[in-house]
Amino acid sequence: MKRTFVVSRSKVSKAGSLGVLVAGLILMGSALLSLAQAPGGPGGPGQRQGPPPPPAPPTAGAHLEIIDGSSASYRVTEQLTGINFPNDAIGTSPTVAGTIGIAADGSITPGSKLTIDLRNLKSDQDQRDGYVRNRTLETEKFPLAEFVPTKLQGLPLMIPTQGQTGLQLTGNLTIHGVTKEVTFQGVATYGRDSTVAGRAKTSFTFSTFGLTKPTLARLVSVDDKIELEIVFKFKRT
Repeated sequence: MKRTFVVSRSKVSKAGSLGVLVAGLILMGSALLSLAQAPGGPGGPGQRQGPPPPPAPPTAGAHLEIIDGSSASYRVTEQLTGINFPNDAIGTSPTVAGTIGIAADGSITPGSKLTIDLRNLKSDQDQRDGYVRNRTLETEKFPLAEFVPTKLQGLPLMIPTQGQTGLQLTGNLTIHGVTKEVTFQGVATYGRDSTVAGRAKTSFTFSTFGLTKPTLARLVSVDDKIELEIVFKFKRT
């Protein structure tokens, strides 16, 4: 006996509509996924970033505070036994602290000062370091070098937040209990992140600050000129 199954037209219609709906949702999901993964699509690897934020406008005056990344170094030319050419002895201290205030008219505000911890000076020779600390600088008595700035030249009155300028910073430097006026010459780079970074150097002789020249067994001679360089990184606040 043959059995005959009759499917009503309404059931066929409903099943067809459901199939069309499911197929449409699948196609729509695939399209959205392709768009999201496309190089120019939202979230895709090639998505264009918006333009960087504009730098802050220049300001008249600033408060600059030393942050990590600053250091101070001395450089002296020496002649060693058995070597036919002079050598530069370089010692560096990573411990520099202090602030510089700049008024709206470009003058240095009271209380500005930078300090260098001379006890942390380190070169490539321990023997030299011991002599410089104990005999030349006498860091037990005079552990710090202090610089009190009094005049700044080369910095625009409207201090920028990008670009680079040369500068001269004059002030009173105290080493070994002796204070003398010196001028640092250097360059400063202004960052969008409110930093001012660069380097500046000055030079003087051992006698300027009453310092004793090193005399070591392997040392034939030491030049009388000392270069002091500060690598600075300030945060504007």
